[in-house]
Amino acid sequence: MSNRHDAMHPGRRRFLQSTALGAAALPMAMLGGNAVAAEAGAADVKLPASILALQPVKSQVVPITDDERRGRLARAQELMGRSGMDAIYLDGGTTLDYFTGMRWWTSERLMGMLLPRSGDPVYVTPAFERSRALEQIRFGHDVRTWQENESPYALIAQAMREKGAGTGVLGIEDKVPFFRSSGLAQAMPQARLVSATPVTAGCRAIKSPAELALMQVACDATLALYKAIWQGLEPGMTQQHIASWVEAGYARMGLRGEASVNVGSYTAQPHGSREPQVIREGTPVMLDDGCYVEGYMSDLTRTFTLGKASDKMKRVFDIVRKAQQAALAAAHPGATMESVDAAARKVIVDAGYGPGYKYFSHRLGHGIGMDMHEWYYLVQGNTRRIEPGMTFSDEPGIYIPGEFGVRLEDDMHVTADGARWFTPQSLSIERPFG
Repeated sequence: MSNRHDAMHPGRRRFLQSTALGAAALPMAMLGGNAVAAEAGAADVKLPASILALQPVKSQVVPITDDERRGRLARAQELMGRSGMDAIYLDGGTTLDYFTGMRWWTSERLMGMLLPRSGDPVYVTPAFERSRALEQIRFGHDVRTWQENESPYALIAQAMREKGAGTGVLGIEDKVPFFRSSGLAQAMPQARLVSATPVTAGCRAIKSPAELALMQVACDATLALYKAIWQGLEPGMTQQHIASWVEAGYARMGLRGEASVNVGSYTAQPHGSREPQVIREGTPVMLDDGCYVEGYMSDLTRTFTLGKASDKMKRVFDIVRKAQQAALAAAHPGATMESVDAAARKVIVDAGYGPGYKYFSHRLGHGIGMDMHEWYYLVQGNTRRIEPGMTFSDEPGIYIPGEFGVRLEDDMHVTADGARWFTPQSLSIERPFG
């Protein structure tokens, strides 16, 4: 459920990466009696044996090929024809990465791609960035540059005219900022600007086997990290202790990721709190977030206790677990997205934690892939039909103000025969990993 889906994005001058963190990047953490010193190169970092046992996942990772990206571009052009678009404009960011492999985060300076309904893409970049752009461009050769005192929008308008679409329809990616889309509108007053989402989401929402494989590695890595954290926890530890373990654990696997940690009554807030918190025996702990693997993400939540949980905690956990199972069973091709939310919510309300959003205070889930939150959403009012290849989080929760909350989150992918989780469901609040 993480609300940190933007937090892991790099700054405007950095490329997105899926590389290991160096030992020098690991934080210092002074932990409890079961902690042991890390290996040479990170000798000052104290980690539990369970974190030290995590292994690199590089051998499991097969990057997306250029042939697959060519197929994505062709699919986008097919969808543009169906939607009546003459071209679409993409800024630097996740969708540009999806179609071209270019890992470029945009700033106030326009760097993006115009994809016409037929033919090769047109790239527009600041003149001083041309060489850096050429290092990454692999599809097409039309690269147009603009100086700081010139308008990049005029270059896009000119390209549209050359394609015979100066008075046509231009789809704008939904992440393009308003100042950019308004600049395009002013440069092409005779053109019609529309949302490119039918094209971009039409491609990205349906995952290929290669994408599913990368998401599987990401989900497996996050689950392995959570288990290692659970195995090493001791009463008296704080969020800062866990943060150092998370960073070190993902680094040992060669990945980049985060986890939010909330304890006790703070678990009753779906996105927790930044207030200092101490883990104690018998109090609930909620871990949430995920990692990147070659640009693809996981998003998992586990709620558990150290030692014994109260009977009420156990009952609430079991209700949430059944709600998660009900959602999985409902997420089959042809079902409406709101029906999946309804299936989980019914279990929770029927168990006395209702009505509506009173205790289960958020939607059931969101699409996931290259962004932690992407199209589409499992929420009341969304009548869109589920299709094979779609991927979602499945994350029901019950949050009792002033007491505790339980959320269980696994990501699922939809097959022709129904939905499947990437990771096994949590078993119990006291022994979540068996």
